[in-house]
Amino acid sequence: MPDTAAPPPPSIDLQAAFEASGVGPVLEGLDRELVGLRPVKRRIREVAALLLVDKLRRDLGLSAEQPTLHMSFTGNPGTGKTTVAARMADILHRLGYIRSNHLVSVTRDDLVGQYIGHTAPKTKEILKKAMGGVLFIDEAYYLYRPENERDYGQEAIEILLQVMENRRGDLVVVLAGYADRMERFFGSNPGFRSRIAHHIDFPDYDAGELMRIAELMLARQSYRLSPGARGAFERYLEARMTQPHFANARSVRNALDRARLRQAVRLFENRGRAITAEDLMTIEADEILASRVLGADAAPAPREAAA
Repeated sequence: MPDTAAPPPPSIDLQAAFEASGVGPVLEGLDRELVGLRPVKRRIREVAALLLVDKLRRDLGLSAEQPTLHMSFTGNPGTGKTTVAARMADILHRLGYIRSNHLVSVTRDDLVGQYIGHTAPKTKEILKKAMGGVLFIDEAYYLYRPENERDYGQEAIEILLQVMENRRGDLVVVLAGYADRMERFFGSNPGFRSRIAHHIDFPDYDAGELMRIAELMLARQSYRLSPGARGAFERYLEARMTQPHFANARSVRNALDRARLRQAVRLFENRGRAITAEDLMTIEADEILASRVLGADAAPAPREAAA
């Protein structure tokens, strides 16, 4: 009698599928580019694994429905949320979940109008730009202002929710902001919470990680700290981290920009002598110690003016 047994199900080499996806270099780049953030990197790897397995399942006909991909990134400013969102766009694109890896980053002002009839066109124009890729909405909780009855943010929210549900195969939305404010935002707008599949929290950097970030930032621009400047910058970080409006890597970048400015002024004021490449590359201790943050009578400066 002929053998009527069903053929064995096809086997899949997951390692080969992972290598073919092109996701590996993106994850490796994330490890190189971002200092620390171990829980974030681990979570991104977990999401990538889930999406790769889901793609393989759908390729075999084991599943027909595309998973919900919208995300929430919570954490303080300067913790890498925008950078991770861009890398997430790369991963989603390489796995075929979105048509393009482009990221459109916006805030409330880009979505909400100032008068009746202004919000819908603004929101729809942004959605049109982001379609096929990732829309990153920073400080998303500012869309909702219940204390202002004449605020038009609710109109933008309703349009976003509709698109997030009906066009979820062609647009991924990432909502970002402070953790406590995002929690209140989701509590007031359950439609968003029900559409968010992945919540990722971004921890603050510690002083050692911030020092590494500073050195990487300087190296990319062919600068370096002298030994004395390095010690001074460690003191700067210790003081700045205790002040209001500290923004992690963003505050580090602003402080270094100020130090580079002071270095340039010092070199220019001594332009009567020849300078070397070493002079042009080196930031000295005085360029750090001149910061108001380290001043004996320095009060916490507003926002990033304290750099």
